[in-house]
Formats: sequence, C-alpha cells, structure tokens
Amino acid sequence: DLPSLQHRVSAEEWRLRVDLAAAYRLVALHGWDDLIYSHISARVPGEDHHFLINPFGLMFDEISASSLVKVDLAGDKAMDSPYGVSKGGFVLHAAIHAARADALCVLHTHTDHGIALAAQRDGLKPYSQHALFQLGSIAYFPYTGLVLSAEDRERLVAGLGSAKHVVLRNHGLVTIGWDPADAFLLMFDFERACRTQLLAQASGAALTEIDAAVAREVQALASDDGGPSPDNALMWAGLKRRLDRLDPSYRR
Repeated sequence: DLPSLQHRVSAEEWRLRVDLAAAYRLVALHGWDDLIYSHISARVPGEDHHFLINPFGLMFDEISASSLVKVDLAGDKAMDSPYGVSKGGFVLHAAIHAARADALCVLHTHTDHGIALAAQRDGLKPYSQHALFQLGSIAYFPYTGLVLSAEDRERLVAGLGSAKHVVLRNHGLVTIGWDPADAFLLMFDFERACRTQLLAQASGAALTEIDAAVAREVQALASDDGGPSPDNALMWAGLKRRLDRLDPSYRR
C-alpha cells in the first residue's frame, strides 16, 4: 500500500484530498468514469497555485487521498509521487482554474448521456426541473480535438464567463464548483438532466418546455453565487457515509 501523506501536508490539504478521493470514488460508483480517462482537479489552499489530480493509470475506484498527485498549472509535479499525470488531460482544467478564482474544483466526464446531449445542436432544453439548475449557468464549447491548443484555451475562457456548467460539444460535460462536493453535486443534476431529456425525446411524444418566467424564478432560488448550498453539506456527508460502508480506503 502507498504510505499515507497525512503527516506531510496541512490539515486543510488532507481534508481536500479525502473529499477529492471521495468524488473520484463516487463518480465510479455512479458509472460516470471512463477507464483511466477524464479528471477531477481541485485547487490546494494557499498561494502556490497547486492542484490535486488523479494519478494517471489508476481506475477511479482505486484512488485514495494519498495517491492524488499535486501539480502546478503546467501539470508538473509539485510534490514527489510514484505516479504520473496526464498533462494533456490537465490542460482543460488548468485553463479554467487559471481563469476563474471560484474554480476551486473542476469535474469533467465522458458519460453516454452527457456525450449524447453534447451532440445535440440545440443543447440542453428546459424539459425538467433538473435542467433549470444548469440553464441558468451554462456555456457551450465546440469540439476541437483531443488536446486544447493555446488558441482553444483562449476561446474557452472567453466564452466561459461565470458558467458553472459546460457542454463540450461531441465530447462531454464539465462542472465548476467551490469544492469537490459542490462539483460532484452539480454534475449529479447535470447528468440527470441530460438523461431525462434523452428519455423524453426517445418517447416520441410532443414535449413541453417549462415556462421561461417560472424557469427564471427557480434559477434565482437555486443560485449559488455566494458559495455552496447549505444542503450540500448534508448530501455530501450522506454520500461519504455510503462510501464508508462500501469501501473506506479512499480515506488513506
């Protein structure tokens, strides 16, 4: 087993490591992982602009607090680790982290429902209550290849604004959160909204969109501009209890 890093990092960083490892395990538990691909990154507290990301080569359900790799904005290791990182995969995350002070955790998935929605020309529609949570804070970015070029990163940042949800056309979904709990819970609703839209469309029935005025009221109530929803702490604690019952090794 990998030796614990708890004694080598601050208490704040260790809490972040445990929560980020939990987010990786939960992504796997919900079937949102893609073998060793896609990432969740989190900014380490402090002034060094360091980030935690998955060790490239481990499956999401193998990741623990100590196996997470600390990197700088260039994707270079900022702390010794026996594991490597996918610099190409971190490019998207680095661009968002660098552009947004509130981008403390960035979660990116390649799920079937997310990619199918990302291939739809009209994108996410107000067919469900869950969709309203994203539609108040969503951005779209065209598919440009496996790795973002410098020009792509500039266009992404320019079009990102303050959006917390990003649809990468023909590619997948991104959520931008205050912490791993926030990013995961944002993705939970995002994924569910995509799945619901696809199910509704597959029925072949005429679909009803939620009234725009009602949608704005719901979005205003759900806004988290001041930080995570108080409900997040309750839901996150419950999700970690579930993980603890199944396999608490993410805490190591």
